[in-house]
Amino acid sequence: MRRLAVFAGGFSLGVFLAQYALRGGGILLGAGGALALGLGSLLLPWEWRRRGVILCAALSLGLGWSWLYARQVQRPAQQRAGRTEDFAATLCGYARESGFGARVTVRLEGVPGRAVLYAGEELLDLVPGQVVSGQARFSDAARIRDEDVSAFTSKGVFLLAYGRGALTVEDGTRDSLRWLPARVGRAMAERIQVLFPGDAAGFLAAILTGDRGEVSGKAYTALTEAGLSHILAVSGMHCGFFMALAGLLLPSRKLQALLGIPLLAFYAALTGGSPSVLRACVMLSLPLLAILVRRENDGPTSLLAALFLILLANPFAAASVGLQLSFAAMAGILWLTPKLCKGLMGEQKRGKFFRLLAAAVSASLGAMAFTMPLTACYFGALVLIAPLSSAVCLWAAAWAFGFGLLSVFISFLCLPLGALLALPARLAAEYILLAAGLLSKIPGHAVYTANPYLKYWIAYAYLLFAAAYLARRTGRRKYALASLLAALTLGLTVRLGAARYNHDLDVLMLDVGQGQSVILASGGSFALVDCGSANSWKNAGETAARQLASMGCGRLDYLLLTHYDKDHVSGVEDLLERLGVETLLVPEEAEDVGLRDALLAAAEEGGAAVRFITEEERLDFGRGTLALYPPLGDAGDNQRGLSVLASGGGGGILITGDMDAATEAKLVETYDLPKTGALAAGHHGSKYAASQALLEALEPETACISVGSNGYGHPAEETLLRLARQGCGIYRTDLHGTIHLAWNQEDSHG
Repeated sequence: MRRLAVFAGGFSLGVFLAQYALRGGGILLGAGGALALGLGSLLLPWEWRRRGVILCAALSLGLGWSWLYARQVQRPAQQRAGRTEDFAATLCGYARESGFGARVTVRLEGVPGRAVLYAGEELLDLVPGQVVSGQARFSDAARIRDEDVSAFTSKGVFLLAYGRGALTVEDGTRDSLRWLPARVGRAMAERIQVLFPGDAAGFLAAILTGDRGEVSGKAYTALTEAGLSHILAVSGMHCGFFMALAGLLLPSRKLQALLGIPLLAFYAALTGGSPSVLRACVMLSLPLLAILVRRENDGPTSLLAALFLILLANPFAAASVGLQLSFAAMAGILWLTPKLCKGLMGEQKRGKFFRLLAAAVSASLGAMAFTMPLTACYFGALVLIAPLSSAVCLWAAAWAFGFGLLSVFISFLCLPLGALLALPARLAAEYILLAAGLLSKIPGHAVYTANPYLKYWIAYAYLLFAAAYLARRTGRRKYALASLLAALTLGLTVRLGAARYNHDLDVLMLDVGQGQSVILASGGSFALVDCGSANSWKNAGETAARQLASMGCGRLDYLLLTHYDKDHVSGVEDLLERLGVETLLVPEEAEDVGLRDALLAAAEEGGAAVRFITEEERLDFGRGTLALYPPLGDAGDNQRGLSVLASGGGGGILITGDMDAATEAKLVETYDLPKTGALAAGHHGSKYAASQALLEALEPETACISVGSNGYGHPAEETLLRLARQGCGIYRTDLHGTIHLAWNQEDSHG
């Protein structure tokens, strides 16, 4: 391996150690230890001595750089957190809509690094380079309430600024060439909306400009479940298409090298400079640079050099999920794909179609082999159908990108000609979306880490193929045997995961952050009570759908919504896109009529029957029953919601949504509630819920609280004390994760 690769790899290892293993003074101790190891390397044989010294010196440098960057860039920003004060900031891009106005990335005067400014919709009218000033409250971007996050710091953002009052706007450097890539990107996005309709426009905007904001939830879900979401993330594939297109227009390799590097830099800036696109641009630039300086180039050195440059610019980028996936996928493609392709091709001559198919499958398997643990850890899923999806769709992605890019640029010169060239790109995009939708519906297309045994299977599969690789015997039979054993054990793993939920009544209160989503299962019947979260980084619909799939649920019998607050219904539409529902049971009245009607329309479009609960109903439910109690309160969605009592196996649970004590009292007075084994504490443990009257009527042994990061003080201390005095075992999703209760008639337990 080249010295550049050794140095870049050692530096990157030091940065990753600083991010994940060492903190504060431990980083400096680690740097000193690395230097000591470097001195010890001088005792190695000559052929290892130089590399050992370089590796240890680079490791020490990576640790030291991480410490220095945190001290000089992150710490000054953190010192401003918690204050409300005047500010002035330069916009680094165009603003996007947020839940309460708009947000935009900015550079604050006097503070290193970047920040995200949240303010009113007036931000949407501004352009990069303009300067806004006013007053804002600042918070640490590395910690939101009580949760550590890396989504911001991995992008070089260390502060969140929440505007207070009116903002003053100045022109600043809006006309500078520095903002040309952003302006070109915006112009391209606007022209894409003219040239392409519906989901095709969102798809083309994502792959050409890196802006995924216009991709519909339905399209994104289909692409994710089919293992094709990487097409939307601008990366090596897109940059490769870009350079291939440039190669067709530029006559000589030297000219391609001279113009290719600045073109790649411009394209990286245009698409937002994500780690995946930076990695691709650096890896493509190094071969071009090698042509100019007449030096050889190799893939591993380019890969490690790209990682070094990204981490040098921002060591916190090591925590970027996109960076980790991008580099792991490329490492798999560089090391494993050639071996897989050779094995698939065999000794015999093959036709062009077979060669292309073998190359696509090999690339997908190579990337998947190295990214499997990361996708399981971060996304909770292994998409088994991904190699087939890639073979079916990647060729169309090249068509969509090539013709899409040509059509957009030519449309600025001649709109009719651009519209004509847009037709192949549109057909390719619609083909990919259609294929993704069909592939994602295939039973068993993915398995999910909601099945707790899956992590053990992943470790077993790696050991299995490692043993096959190290075995002395040559040929493909050992890998075929390993594949067969992996497939058989995966099937067993799926069966074992589903068998965990075979009691007379299973209740799972899912960890969806500050929200509620409760799965009920009995004798092959499945119901879901609520599906929402107030935390934007929690997708309640995806969480529920994947948990249900791991339990063997192909179609939900009942979806019950206690009321229409966002933290109880925000994931419903996403759930309906992933899983069929037989019957939707809801209250009739809602404060937000538009939201209610949108949910009902989505349910009916998915084939679900909609029923309004206006009186007490009892439903057969597997080996148990569901009792539904209509709204009893007078004002607000919280008090005009449904209550659900699930019973089976000698136990049960009452779910009251966000009822307060007064409405709970009406529930106790109106209906003869049985003793239950468990209570889902109302309103996320609010001090106004789980009243003494309700506890005395139910006498629950267990209280479950669905709660996450929030600014409301949930769960309230007085509610926790009230539950403890009642003798309840208390379980919280923010502390214990997903809570599983189960009852059997023979041996009732929770």
